[in-house]
Amino acid sequence: MRLGVDFGTTRIVVATVDRGNYPLVSFEGPEGEPRDWFPPFIAARGSKLLYGWDAWNTQTDTKSTVIRSPKRLLREGGPETEIEIAGQRVALLELLTGLSSALRAALDRHSNLYSAREPYEIMLGIPANANSNQRFLTAEAFRRAGFAVLGVLNEPSAASIEFGHASRGREAGEDTRSVMLVYDLGGGTFDASLVEVGSQVHTVIASEGLPTLGGDDFDDILAEMALEPAGFGDLEHDSLSPADLFWLHEECRQKKESLRPNTKQIVIDLGIALPGCEPVAIPVAAFYDRCRPLVDETIQAVERLLSSRGAPLDALYVTGGGSELPLVSRTLKEVFGSRARRSAYTRAATAIGLAIQADEHAGYQLREKFTRHFGVWRESNQGREVIFDPLFLKGTPLPAPGGAPLRVTRTYRPAHNIGHFRYLECSSSSDDGRPNGDISVWDEILFPFDPDLKNERDLAARAVVRSATAQQQEVEERYLCDASGSVTVSIVNIAAGYERSHQIGRWAARGAVVVAGRRRRAMQRKVAAPM
Repeated sequence: MRLGVDFGTTRIVVATVDRGNYPLVSFEGPEGEPRDWFPPFIAARGSKLLYGWDAWNTQTDTKSTVIRSPKRLLREGGPETEIEIAGQRVALLELLTGLSSALRAALDRHSNLYSAREPYEIMLGIPANANSNQRFLTAEAFRRAGFAVLGVLNEPSAASIEFGHASRGREAGEDTRSVMLVYDLGGGTFDASLVEVGSQVHTVIASEGLPTLGGDDFDDILAEMALEPAGFGDLEHDSLSPADLFWLHEECRQKKESLRPNTKQIVIDLGIALPGCEPVAIPVAAFYDRCRPLVDETIQAVERLLSSRGAPLDALYVTGGGSELPLVSRTLKEVFGSRARRSAYTRAATAIGLAIQADEHAGYQLREKFTRHFGVWRESNQGREVIFDPLFLKGTPLPAPGGAPLRVTRTYRPAHNIGHFRYLECSSSSDDGRPNGDISVWDEILFPFDPDLKNERDLAARAVVRSATAQQQEVEERYLCDASGSVTVSIVNIAAGYERSHQIGRWAARGAVVVAGRRRRAMQRKVAAPM
């Protein structure tokens, strides 16, 4: 059975492939009611870890600690990262695997797939600007949970497939081509992709993203506005229990999602979260004034994307649950006019597009590209200068799912006894090739160029020195990049006949710990740097 899985910040949405149709999978909710999403929640009650709806049900339990948005931990985490939750340390990858396993169990026993218990082959969605680390952790967790991962696509690109499929019937027989921008404002992230859309082939031109901006931020703003008239300052806000905050944000989320273009006032029943408090009325205009800077950030990201490419825009396709806020549609209409078209499936377009891509009979091809430059620092000018060697340039097309990986090699005679490889990604580069913009430092790898060190276990304890023996060796670096954007390297001493291989990513050092904290406050939110 083939599925499209949109692993969102606040919701996991799944669509299935069913003889040319792509319906959403419905899950059994906490009260037995059908829900077309699964909660990406992780909770700890004592030493017991809970996932999905079981974790959802603990949010009102003051003895439990809940991680509401584990996807946000991926950007800075790695396979060695540990999460401190309820006084215990658990590997981040273990938590993600537990959540993926809970999803699989729900598909088997508590969904409208009716105990399919078949092998699940899935296409996974990731943010447009996901780094190598995020791609690896997401795919690896689902693999460990027993899913067969067919591929990993960026979320706006998947939504463009849903758009193309919905439009294909109206344009039957036409070999049309257009350039569209997918504006995807989800619960916890904003992504945009510029896509050339053909009748069957979609080509990603470029992508941008804001990894810490989403619909959750609108909920946070509304919650703070509701607390202000009740006299809740910083100290009182921070004293609220997780259960109080859960009910407050649930009340705000529901009221936010019920807003219509002509709504004038929002009434928040504070008593639901804080017994004894009276309802609070908030003017919609005041709420929108607070939210407008966040919406403007997304517009600025879109404008950067358009200006960097200079491509004419035929349509702007709006998806993501966060985009349902009427302010978003209004602002997009102001800037882009009639070119802005809202998906009929704002919360499900990505999952549907992923399912279509997973369908081998659908006839779609999506050509993804590197969204950043990826390379390695190297010494030059006899060690007096360090330069950036870009291995995969931004805009390089990724291989198709199941296709041959991209290959890059470097061959040389080394100067030192030990090679110190320092990898990085950057969003842009200067005219002279130096990395700039948003720079992420990745793995550091040590390799023994001197054959006498090939069995040395702790190369870090050795001094790096110039070596006549090393200069007699011939070394080759062999890089492979698969359809998901994951990069591996094999470093080979050809003369001496030995090699070492590594999966490259932002692997946090062993013992690195992230504390599962409280939900962040809107006023403390930091604006993301331009991507």
